[in-house]
Amino acid sequence: MISLPQVELNDMKNFLGLISECLGNVKEIMPWDLEERIAENPELMVVDVREPYEYDAMHIEGSIAAPRGILESACEWDYEETIPELVKAREREVVVVCRSGYRSVLAAFSMHLLGFGNVASLKTGLRGWNDYEQLLVNEAGDPVDIEVADDYFTPMLRDDQLSPKS
Repeated sequence: MISLPQVELNDMKNFLGLISECLGNVKEIMPWDLEERIAENPELMVVDVREPYEYDAMHIEGSIAAPRGILESACEWDYEETIPELVKAREREVVVVCRSGYRSVLAAFSMHLLGFGNVASLKTGLRGWNDYEQLLVNEAGDPVDIEVADDYFTPMLRDDQLSPKS
């Protein structure tokens, strides 16, 4: 049986604190670096860890969808979520993407722990990719207009999602 360390309340992290802690073990690249890596390495795999509805709306052409919620089992044989191309990619260059570059840090960290030797996270995520005016396509493979993507990537928090005012 695995014993998990006890976490004291003062040791607990928030979301950005967790991301920050993982960054010590995760390489990040910028959108222009990804553009260059794609051009130089046709074997590079782009893994999009957003939810299926997000991927269907727009994604980097040629990327594969492996939602964050199933990523670890998608990277291994013998699971319903197994993605064979992903399992076989441990020796390939892999860049993980999400909307803003946070989920991809967690995903790249997990993939590193699972034995992926050359994995990086796209800093600024697909928001930054779009700001850099790089192509995004929809589920049908049609290009997504940059302004449409801008609107899509603009956070729309409801009042109940905001921190309580003191």
